[in-house]
Amino acid sequence: MKTRRPLIAGNWKMNGLRADGIALAEGVAAKAKAAGAALACDLLVCPPFTLIADVARAVAGGPVAVGGQDCHAKTSGAHTGDVAAAMLGDVGCRYVIVGHSERRTDHGETDAVVNAKAVAANAAGLIAIICIGETEAERDAGRTIEVVAGQFHGSLPDGATAANTVIAYEPVWAIGTGRTPTNAEVAEVHAMIRAEAAKRLGADGARALKVLYGGSMKPSNAKELLAMDDVDGGLIGGASLKVDDFWAIAQSCP
Repeated sequence: MKTRRPLIAGNWKMNGLRADGIALAEGVAAKAKAAGAALACDLLVCPPFTLIADVARAVAGGPVAVGGQDCHAKTSGAHTGDVAAAMLGDVGCRYVIVGHSERRTDHGETDAVVNAKAVAANAAGLIAIICIGETEAERDAGRTIEVVAGQFHGSLPDGATAANTVIAYEPVWAIGTGRTPTNAEVAEVHAMIRAEAAKRLGADGARALKVLYGGSMKPSNAKELLAMDDVDGGLIGGASLKVDDFWAIAQSCP
């Protein structure tokens, strides 16, 4: 029986102007407040940098946490266009996503870069959501386990714990495509991640570590995915941009 409280995290990506973002955050916050103690999961929204302060105000005093979508490995300096982890914390963030496949692909981020960002996030008091996952070509070549395990060990800092780190498995070919792996494929990768985590965090640390599934989770498949032993929530993309869809996923938590 799972003892880890699920985390349903919304990654808004590069979407939303102020009015849209505030309305979305207020809608999620209202649902969570109405649910009260019946809420079976932790909720997190990760808006674009421009919306973080407004969203943090919109959800203040309630159970919805706020996170950033990325941070720089350095604490300050000549890094035009980047944001330090402490800056995220300063405007109300408790979490930050690092190593999302879109960052790895679009910005060439390596496991070493992701590792350094996770270190910076933890040093600033933030929980790092470390993303790992294989491409379609890697899956078709039968390299899923090898690739995902390699990314896990390469991206996970030595100081990582279940308290300051969350892992998100996101098969790259399933993000935003509507495609998802079979239940058996998801279960296999998540079980492998937990087994590899035991090598780094010990048995107790691995049991406590949250491993999210990210890759076209939506209301229609959330219940089945979230029922799996080693799936501890979801990193939600498109479905997090609609209050009712995001809430339906949250309500699917066992």
